[in-house]
Amino acid sequence: MRKSTILSIALMGAMVPVSGHAQSNVEGRVGKLESEMRAVQRKVFPGGAGQLLQPQVTAPETVNGPGPGTPATSAITDLAQRVTSLEQQIASLTGQAEQNQYRTRQLEEQFEAYRRATDERIKLVEGARAGGAAAGTTSGNLTGGSGAGGPEEDPAPVRPTRTGGGRTTTTAAASEGGTVSASAGSTANVEKPSTGNAAEDEYLYGYRLWSAKKYPEAQAQLKKMVATYPKDRRASYAQNLLGRSYLDEGKPSLASMAFYDNYKKMPDGERAPESLYYLGQALTRLNKAADACKVYDELNDVYGAKLPPAMKTQVAAGRTAAKCK
Repeated sequence: MRKSTILSIALMGAMVPVSGHAQSNVEGRVGKLESEMRAVQRKVFPGGAGQLLQPQVTAPETVNGPGPGTPATSAITDLAQRVTSLEQQIASLTGQAEQNQYRTRQLEEQFEAYRRATDERIKLVEGARAGGAAAGTTSGNLTGGSGAGGPEEDPAPVRPTRTGGGRTTTTAAASEGGTVSASAGSTANVEKPSTGNAAEDEYLYGYRLWSAKKYPEAQAQLKKMVATYPKDRRASYAQNLLGRSYLDEGKPSLASMAFYDNYKKMPDGERAPESLYYLGQALTRLNKAADACKVYDELNDVYGAKLPPAMKTQVAAGRTAAKCK
């Protein structure tokens, strides 16, 4: 019993130095940290007067979501989304442009085929007309018709003759070629304008002939104007009016070619949209409703934003007449 008591006392005496040594070690480390913190404080806060600033440790706040002004996503993610959106828009625009080009190409091919067929029919008609023109030149001139459909000649002078019974009659003098002209001055009552602008005068004269319903003369005049002044702004007007002249005369085939030429050769002309509209009208008269609907679609695609309200109403009526979907 005595031996165990002595052993316990010995062990307690051995543990006291060890505990004191550990406490001394911790105090040394704490002192070192305090000195280092003071050095940092002197560097960061030179006027701190040697006072050690105590840290303010608070518990982190729990935030359910991003605060005000904090972006939901990173800048790179936003840029990637915007680039993706732009790529999709560009792809959509490219697809629309390709569709328009394809539809335009189809329209051109169909119209070229239609033009060739119409040219063949016109040649046959002109050939048959030329065959009968040789035998009926005099009678044709007396009725005021011209085989080529151009402007008629000036009327021949009329002089009185006396018959055996004492009565006086009038006869038309024969022309040098042996034919009699009786066009009765078809263009004599249409005044030629003189504005000082040659291109404007040519167009206005064709317009006045068309207004007077002298369609063959108007067609010849308008063709002349377009051929002479193809770069003038009135060329688009003249080509469009040429098609309307054919349409008013009951020749939708020739009218459709005139309207198409105006749109194809002068797409930026002031009357190009109207030519597309009247091309749809001409095709409808030719019982080509499907082609007319394609023309109306082309008109809306190319010029839809520029069309005045009145023409939009006319196009809607034309689509209804052609039974477009």
